Amino acid sequence: MAATRKAKNETFRDTTKKKDVREANIEAAKAVADAVRTSLGPRGMDKMVAAANGEVIITNDGATILNKMTVTHPAAKMLVELAKSQDVVAGDGTTSVVVICGALLKKAQELLERGIHPTVISDSFNTAANKACEILESIAIPVNLEDKESLIRAANTSLSSKVVSQHSSFMSPMAVDAVLRVMDPQHANLLDLRDIRVVCKVGGTIDDSELVAGCVFDQKAAKSAGGPTRVEKAKIGLIQFHVSPPKSDIENTVVISDYAQMDRVYKEERNYILGMVKKIKASGCNVLLIQKSILRDAVTDLSLHYLAKAKIMVAKAKIMVVRDVEREDIEFISKTLGCLPIAHIDSMRPEKLATADLVEEVDCGKGKVVKVTGIAAQGRTATVLLRGSNKLVLEEAERSLHDALCVIRCLVQKRFLITGGASPEVEVGYQLSKWSKTLRGMEAYCVRAFAEALEVVPYTLAENAGLNPIQIVTELRNLHADGNGAYYGINVKKGSVTDMREEKVVQPLLVTSSALTLATECVRMILKIDDIVPVR
Repeated sequence: MAATRKAKNETFRDTTKKKDVREANIEAAKAVADAVRTSLGPRGMDKMVAAANGEVIITNDGATILNKMTVTHPAAKMLVELAKSQDVVAGDGTTSVVVICGALLKKAQELLERGIHPTVISDSFNTAANKACEILESIAIPVNLEDKESLIRAANTSLSSKVVSQHSSFMSPMAVDAVLRVMDPQHANLLDLRDIRVVCKVGGTIDDSELVAGCVFDQKAAKSAGGPTRVEKAKIGLIQFHVSPPKSDIENTVVISDYAQMDRVYKEERNYILGMVKKIKASGCNVLLIQKSILRDAVTDLSLHYLAKAKIMVAKAKIMVVRDVEREDIEFISKTLGCLPIAHIDSMRPEKLATADLVEEVDCGKGKVVKVTGIAAQGRTATVLLRGSNKLVLEEAERSLHDALCVIRCLVQKRFLITGGASPEVEVGYQLSKWSKTLRGMEAYCVRAFAEALEVVPYTLAENAGLNPIQIVTELRNLHADGNGAYYGINVKKGSVTDMREEKVVQPLLVTSSALTLATECVRMILKIDDIVPVR
């Protein structure tokens, strides 16, 4: 009898710890999802993120909010990474992906309480996500990249939920023009947004922003020695060497005992710099861009004096004191100007120079910028000069513009549009519920739960817009169940349910499909964890 009891005790497995760990993980992830839920949609609230150093950011971009949040729980950190992943893949829909993930976790928690095994839930959710992507593709509308209006409408939808939404009619065409300018029609899939440079200057309004046909340097021209600030028919040299006296690589000390020796040192320095300036002038260069150096001064006051006398303008980046172009900007500037950086003074030849109609310093808000226009051999790049009344507005405008650019990139990569206003989520939810009736066993329950979880998007949109969420979601369900209302969604401006195609509210297919796929992956990962093992 004792042996039997012992055998029973040996086979007993305590599962309460696994259950507690899973519960804690799900609750932590849900808390993060609830934090950004109120920021979803055109009527979503903004968050003021206050950093410890006094920096303040006002935004409703999910990725930015989560990135700045101090998150300590490992499972909650996974949602922060999820928003980052969505930002990389699609650039938009970062709030949606976190909200959908939170809703799926809530449904998974209910299924776990009913005694369904986590692996069964995980596999069923994966099946449902794949089916959801198929449904989305069936209701998608093909788009032609030559149809500029469709691209602008998609960018408008992206900007509608941002702080700068009232400027969407101005920013959307600018974003579309920038992307079309850098896109190679033969290799459209290789579109790189690093070819679009955004220069931000405080002063003026967002309407003063412009897409510059050329290149913009953020700082003033160096005119401490009286150099010119406007050069026509410019020959531009992008140099990576120093126009300053040479220094040895090792630290050393030169002891000078009389004035004659000091004069000799100064004379040698002058002759050395003058020799370099003569070579620069001989190449025909009249605009010089000098790369930043961490070893020694890239350019000294003496060399600036000689360059000014030789009527050569030094256009520099970063701040006025540092007369240098940033190292990471060299590739972009080289591509824009259609010239290679010159690494040594002996390589300073006319064929290495770029040609432009005009290089001039212009007033821009409180500061000045140097504009290069009419570049002869300009590469596939674009520069946006973004203006704003203060730093907070300017930073949010830059983030919003990035989202709009990413939306157009999504359309270039996957040329399908779907309607907005939560219509795709409701349609996918309805189709999955219908499909779940053809399945058997636990899988049917799990797929139905997945379909119900997607209703969080229309519910939250209606709630944030101050509408009655239950009434709106019920009305949407009925319209989609009729079979003719696949494109019906929430019109937050009118406060009713309308056909999103007629309202011209569209978004790229890639944004919604990647949100569903990534959210499901994250949920599956959290469900599979049954223990947290701390290590030293």
